[in-house]
Amino acid sequence: MWKRILIVVLVLVVAAGIFVYVQVHQQRARLDITASQGLKPTIGEPHTGLVPLVNIAKPIGWQAGEMPTPAAGLKVQPFATGLNHPRWLLALPNGDVLVAETNAPPKPQDDKGFRAWIEKKVQAQAGAGSPSANRITLLRDTNGDGIADMKTVLIGRLNSPFGMALVGSDLYIADTDALVKVPFTPSQTKIDAKPVKVTDLPGGPINHHWTKNVIASPDGTKLYVTVGSNSNVGERGMAVEKERAAVWEVDAKTGEHRIYAYGLRNPNGLAWEPSSKQLWTVGNERDELGSDIVPDYLTVVQFGGFYGWPWYYWGGVPDSRPKDPDTDELQQYVVKPDYALGAHTASLGLSFADGAKLGAQYADGAFIGQHGSWNRSPLSGYKVVFVRFSKGRPTGLPADVLTGFLDANGHAHGRPVGVIIDKTGALLVADDVGGAVWRVSAK
Repeated sequence: MWKRILIVVLVLVVAAGIFVYVQVHQQRARLDITASQGLKPTIGEPHTGLVPLVNIAKPIGWQAGEMPTPAAGLKVQPFATGLNHPRWLLALPNGDVLVAETNAPPKPQDDKGFRAWIEKKVQAQAGAGSPSANRITLLRDTNGDGIADMKTVLIGRLNSPFGMALVGSDLYIADTDALVKVPFTPSQTKIDAKPVKVTDLPGGPINHHWTKNVIASPDGTKLYVTVGSNSNVGERGMAVEKERAAVWEVDAKTGEHRIYAYGLRNPNGLAWEPSSKQLWTVGNERDELGSDIVPDYLTVVQFGGFYGWPWYYWGGVPDSRPKDPDTDELQQYVVKPDYALGAHTASLGLSFADGAKLGAQYADGAFIGQHGSWNRSPLSGYKVVFVRFSKGRPTGLPADVLTGFLDANGHAHGRPVGVIIDKTGALLVADDVGGAVWRVSAK
């Protein structure tokens, strides 16, 4: 009797192993990551399985003396360490740097079913399962050696803060559910004032893509806020996607807003291109269509532009999963992104090279922090790249700037997120899993 049971169990284990192997193999990349990068990426057919591919880089952190690897001609050093999930950065005029130490808020209704289980597994194994510190910390290098020797909490008791923008004497902070502001003058080391709400932002009990970024217009009268979707591809219905998957334009005085661009699944970084003065963003595209598609992207944010999510991707390629029969007429209006950054790279950080002093090869273009994939085999992202520009437009393929976040076994020492140029012309990189801010400068 027990022998029969043991045989049945062994058969089931072997069958499950074969099933998992087939599913992973079926969804494995057929193309090199460069095929989904640049101005003309390869947009192939979906290769899906019965269950989503989950391929997570286990976080292991950095040992003493370990650091990422800079490109030739550059050097790297820790600007700050011992931080609690540093995600986003803001350089102040006086040389100080603000860092949002933050993580996902409670999401009680995003915690049900098989898909939610996968999401929780991904977040936990990727090092993002801990409670949010909910604070903005000020970093100051008082002696000019490229290391912050002063670290102090500027303001706490926020709600999963992410983006920050300084306009005059107001510091705007994009919490997960509201855009708020506090009075602030550079050189201050503590804010005691209570944040004042400028406008509510979509949050709620699902709040799938919780990070909200903010950037000010050059004259400071408008604020642009990124709001990610509440699902991968609309599987919860479009009612919960109201005013999401979009870039908002907010009036700084009144708090009134309008949708500036929409159909962007999860936009994050925002920056003004120096020569054209156009607003650009990096967007994370949908998962579960195989390892080769859909590429994340860098694009101009066109006023009124529709970028396709959830029904279309990359300029009008249909996605068969959303069940909305009355959207066929939208296909002709889909804006094709300007530049592909690779499938599943989770490109989040964006900073143009204006003010950078890293050498001629980094004088014109965009630095992009790629947080790294979970739905691709082999892994993609986990690096900082540079996209060269010419006459206000991207060109060529991305060039590696900072690598080494993955070890030889595919484990993650860290994961880059926000990137900025500091007052000295160095590149600062927020590493949330590594708990550090790295400083990249010219040799």
